[in-house]
Amino acid sequence: MTIQDIHKLFLDCKNISTDTRKITKGDMFFALKGEKFNGNKFADEALKLGAKYVIIDEHTYKISDQTILVDNVLKTLQELATYHRNYIGIKIIALTGSNGKTTTKELINAVLSKKYNTVATKGNLNNHIGVPLTLLSMTKHTELGIVEMGANHKKEIGFLCHIALPDYGYITNFGKAHLEGFGGVEGVIEGKSEMYTHLIKYNKTIFVNTDDSIQFEKTKNAKTIKFGTSSGSDVITISLQNYESYVRVAYKNQQIQSQLIGDYNFGNIAAAIAIGDYFKVSPENIKQAIENYTPNNNRSQIIIKGTNKIILDAYNANPTSMEAALINFNKQKAKHKIVFLGDMFELGKSSQLEHQRIVTRVQSMPFTQKYFIGENFYLCKNNVESNLFFKSFSDFKEYYPQLEIKNSLLLIKGSRGMALERILDLLVNE
Repeated sequence: MTIQDIHKLFLDCKNISTDTRKITKGDMFFALKGEKFNGNKFADEALKLGAKYVIIDEHTYKISDQTILVDNVLKTLQELATYHRNYIGIKIIALTGSNGKTTTKELINAVLSKKYNTVATKGNLNNHIGVPLTLLSMTKHTELGIVEMGANHKKEIGFLCHIALPDYGYITNFGKAHLEGFGGVEGVIEGKSEMYTHLIKYNKTIFVNTDDSIQFEKTKNAKTIKFGTSSGSDVITISLQNYESYVRVAYKNQQIQSQLIGDYNFGNIAAAIAIGDYFKVSPENIKQAIENYTPNNNRSQIIIKGTNKIILDAYNANPTSMEAALINFNKQKAKHKIVFLGDMFELGKSSQLEHQRIVTRVQSMPFTQKYFIGENFYLCKNNVESNLFFKSFSDFKEYYPQLEIKNSLLLIKGSRGMALERILDLLVNE
């Protein structure tokens, strides 16, 4: 059966499903495989749960005309996504970067949805499975698609661009993220820049933050839309007004007061404004969209617990985002400031060095209390008060009753695997 034939069946289905626990009647189920599971084994169950068709790649599980046998389920999913993207003829905006991807994506979607029917990546479904699923969630009624792309090694962004075929692209920044897979910062720049390579090859448009020298240099010969704090006839000018509490920016004689904390969010906000400007969303609607956006899912959330105010930024962490968060936290006005930092993952050979750098940086800052949680930070405890370091969250939780945390401003930051949002449960009665 050809991709075109499968696409005809897909159009007759309600949704795509890859998990029998989430199937709804009329879905097309893709029996994906992983290291510890084989979706083919659930073909019969998927049909019993209401799937209209099941895509499999093992002949043993072909039990009816509703089971479609292909050579490779994952490859079929990806090829179907590309075919569908071309079929509906939608304009795709793709974005990647080391930090701020999801926040920027959400901001762009908030702005563009003021004028257009948009579909954006849900959550962080930004990999070789998530990108196809995002494309397949778009319909003929969708006017603009916003696709987030993540990567932890080279050639991944290029591959995702080959699937999504973006018309526009934006890279938030280049930082010390996934160093283990990319092989260092230069590898990160090379890997993320695969988006530039793809867009330039097909003469597509790149949004460029002129305040970022790497972005500016790498897109000199590209078709670009420029934005930043500099002024010029070919630059969408956006200026940073304040960041001591929430970020406030100026754009076209308007003051836009966001609900995002940290000057590191300025670039994310500016990108959303610039993209909205390019797609002719009115300045008033851009302002409204930015001001109404509230961060969630442990990303720079502001939470009040008892007498404490918390900046919860525990969705993920790398050396670049960790340092940016600390610098911003140091600028916040509060009598008592406390940091809880969790391990940063996927740093490879640079792990101990990068964790030590963060510890050294924190020790130079005048915070009231400083706590480091995780095996990597624990290795840095020499010559520093040992009770600041905890090998695991369990160790920290056991120690916590000895602490008195009241009337303070808190920063909670760590990689996803550390799940430091659990600290909130300990703060309930403070």
